[in-house]
Amino acid sequence: MRQHSAHDGQPVAFRPRTPRAALAFGIGLTVFIFFAAHTGQAQSASEYQVKAAYLYNFAKSTEWPEQSLPVGSSPVVIGVFSGDEEFVDALQQIVAGKTVGTHAIMVKRVASETEVEFCQLVFFRSSAGHKRTQGLISSLAGANVLLVGEDDAFLAEGGMINLVLKNGTIRFEINTVSLERANIRLSAALLTAANADRGSSSHPTAEARQLKVSVPPLYPEIAKRMNIKGVVQLEVLVGRDGSVKEVIVVGGHPLLTEAAVKAVKQWQYEPAAKESREIVKLTLDH
Repeated sequence: MRQHSAHDGQPVAFRPRTPRAALAFGIGLTVFIFFAAHTGQAQSASEYQVKAAYLYNFAKSTEWPEQSLPVGSSPVVIGVFSGDEEFVDALQQIVAGKTVGTHAIMVKRVASETEVEFCQLVFFRSSAGHKRTQGLISSLAGANVLLVGEDDAFLAEGGMINLVLKNGTIRFEINTVSLERANIRLSAALLTAANADRGSSSHPTAEARQLKVSVPPLYPEIAKRMNIKGVVQLEVLVGRDGSVKEVIVVGGHPLLTEAAVKAVKQWQYEPAAKESREIVKLTLDH
C-alpha cells in the first residue's frame, strides 16, 4: 500500500503527486481523474464495477432542481441506455441498499425519450452509437437529467460527464457548459478533487492542515484474492479541533473504498481556526 505525501515531512497526508492536464471544451471545464482498471480475463468485470461505482458517486455528488427530484421519498432513478444486462446487474449490486440523502436508488434500462425524462441520471453505453446518442441528447435539451457517457465524442454531442478507458485506466471528463444549461450542480467534493488533480500538490500550501495521527487502511482480503488494487480518492472535512468530521468518497473501486474511509475517519490533524476540506488519495495494493 503506497501513501501519497502532500506535506514535506508528513508522509501520510495525501495529494496528487503530479499535475494532470485539463482539457478545454468550449468554455467548459473538462477534468481527468484516474483509477486503476485490470487486464486479462477480469478486465470486463472490473471495468463494470469501477464505472458502476462512478455512477453511484456521481448520483451522490449531484444537486438537481426540486422539480426534478422533489424532497421526500421519491427515488433517484439511474437509467442505462443500451448495453448488456451484465452492466445493469453490476450497477444494481453497487447501489443495493444505498441512498442519496433520503432517496432510494432505482436502476432501470431505458430505450426512449419518454423513459429517460423520468430519470435523474442516464448512462449512455457506447454500444448505443453516435446517432442514437446524439439524437436523444438533443431531445433532452433543457431537461434536468445528468447525462453520463463512455465515448470520446460524448461531450461534443452535449453530454455532461464522460467515462473513458484508456491505457488501462478509467478517467472522467466534465463539461460544465452542459451542466449549467440543465441547471445541475456537482458537489464541492468533485470540483475540489478536480481542481486538486489539475495541479501539483507535492508541496504544502498555506491552507494545508498538518496531519498528526494517521491509521493506514487495511488491504481487504477479498480484494487481495481478486487481485484488485488501485487509488481511492476522498474529500475529508476536518473540524477546528483536528478531528475528521466527514469523509466523502470521490472515486475508487468499491471493494477498496470502505477500508480507506474507515482508516481516514480515525485520523487527527493539527487544530486550526476554522474547518477545512482536505483531498486524500490512497493507493491500496499488495
